[in-house]
Amino acid sequence: MHVGMSVFFQNLEGQRSDREIYAHELSMADLAEPLGFDSVWAAEHHFTDYDMCPSVTQFLTWVAGRTNKVGLGSMVVVLPWTDPVRVAEQFSVLDYVSDGRALLGIGRGLGRVEFEGFRVAMGESRPRFVEYAEALLTALETGTIEYEGKFYQQPRTAIRPAPFKSFRGRTYASAVSPESAEIMARLGVGIMIIAQKPWETALQEIEHYRGVYREVNRAEPPQPLLVSFAAVHESEDGAREMFERYIMDYCSSTLTHYEFANAGLADIPGYEYYGKLAQNIEKHGADRFCRFLAELQVWGTPDQVAEQMIEHQRMLDSSGVIGVFSYGGMPDDVAKANLHLFAEKVLPRLQAHDAQARSA
Repeated sequence: MHVGMSVFFQNLEGQRSDREIYAHELSMADLAEPLGFDSVWAAEHHFTDYDMCPSVTQFLTWVAGRTNKVGLGSMVVVLPWTDPVRVAEQFSVLDYVSDGRALLGIGRGLGRVEFEGFRVAMGESRPRFVEYAEALLTALETGTIEYEGKFYQQPRTAIRPAPFKSFRGRTYASAVSPESAEIMARLGVGIMIIAQKPWETALQEIEHYRGVYREVNRAEPPQPLLVSFAAVHESEDGAREMFERYIMDYCSSTLTHYEFANAGLADIPGYEYYGKLAQNIEKHGADRFCRFLAELQVWGTPDQVAEQMIEHQRMLDSSGVIGVFSYGGMPDDVAKANLHLFAEKVLPRLQAHDAQARSA
């Protein structure tokens, strides 16, 4: 099983300086390769304390210069906020400086505050994403970008340095709504699953994605990647305390940042799914929704966390998991202990799991 780790530059309620948060998260990223992880990831976010990583490729280039083996992944680059020419150039450069270790993750965005900050109409995000993604993916395969669409017009232009190997098989897209999953299948990219809905619903949508992918691409779809916020402790009581304090606080910050309780999102084209979500939150309460999100993550003793992740891989037929180990106002020493315990007692078991399953 592929096991990556993601940093998360979260500074809830501004309790610490941004510089302190960056120093800590960079030190977490520095541990990824020595501890044996397969990849390092980061998500693009802007303008708030939810996550302060406005340039994922800049961060990943820093990681590339300090490592030799780990993959370098975006979780994700939000295409409607950036000219595809720039994304193609940045990932081509990242591939050069890392000797081909770049992993491209793309998405269309959800945070209203971020769309407003970029002066991009949120209601255009889905068709804009499709056009940008088509232009970008073609550019990374051919070394030339050219597109004529409703939202994106680009005369034929060379990408330099020219991409030196294909990004097929190492490109993923986040997809939460059912409509987005179908779009990703038609684009021919893998799925990155960030758990936000019941597993049975997620499975139904993945199967739909796989069916569309096979029909359109005449090939088997890539296995998905799962993103999990993890809390590991030697005792179950200690893990439960981490769950209640940090995973719950992270989930509460997600509810706030994305405005999941805002029924008005249903009036924005492409975000109708979130209107239904808001209705459920109004009916059952925000705390219950946050607890539902939290229960989709993984927490427990090392054995329990390993078993949960292996079960998630089996259920989703995923290629692996990306773990997040510092979030929700977690103190630095707790985050480091969380990461080290996972690396010592969970990571080897996960990485050996595929070989053991084939042997069995």
